Amino acid sequence: MKFLFAAKSFVITALLILLWHCIVSFADLPAYIFPSPKAVATTFLSHYDLIWDHAQITLLEIGLGLTIGILLGIFSALLLSLSRFLSSLLLPLFIISQAIPVFAVAPLFVLWFGYGMASKIVMTVLIIYFPVTASCFDGLRQTPQAWLELAQTYRLSPLQLLLKVRLPAALPSLSSGIRIAVSVAPIGAVVGEWVGSSQGLGYLMLHANARMQVDLMFVALFTLLLIALTLYLSTDKLLKKWIPWVNQVR
Repeated sequence: MKFLFAAKSFVITALLILLWHCIVSFADLPAYIFPSPKAVATTFLSHYDLIWDHAQITLLEIGLGLTIGILLGIFSALLLSLSRFLSSLLLPLFIISQAIPVFAVAPLFVLWFGYGMASKIVMTVLIIYFPVTASCFDGLRQTPQAWLELAQTYRLSPLQLLLKVRLPAALPSLSSGIRIAVSVAPIGAVVGEWVGSSQGLGYLMLHANARMQVDLMFVALFTLLLIALTLYLSTDKLLKKWIPWVNQVR
């Protein structure tokens, strides 16, 4: 099964690269508009150290932002589920916070937290916080009735009911939120780097674009894509391993 998936991925990638090469060749596009696959590969090999240095910064920002955002989202969902008053009070605020465009608040975060890594981590946390909180809270509210009735026979306290019954039942929903968070986390880091930074793949893309180094910009973009795919596939595999009962619950 794994071999079949790898073979399909390889074939699809090869076909996309071939299509890319044909478009560049037949349309006779200049390299400063749309570089060929060969030019991008050559640039990657000649700038490998530069790409790796900037990729490490972006990957660290994404990793820290994901960790903080997921933990904060789970804590917020648990807090909302403990009290209907808190839920009615805070949930609208969470929804309003997502109505603000990320690009609109990015300059403020750079101003408040500086040009270093902190502002990029905050951006990443902001963009993943709501999906994690909403999915976990939704899962907590949809605990199977049979589980709740069984918990009543053991006379569990509200806190024990939350941690031992409702939270395990919410893990499938939470896993969906985490998958979404992993998918969009690179956006937060890169947007922060675009607004103000001197390191990271987002900064490298802007720097290359300003100097008309389109091949280097493509390399940075594909590196970011590779990071996002690796994070998603790794997270998906870990979640399936850690939550084996997901198919039975959903």
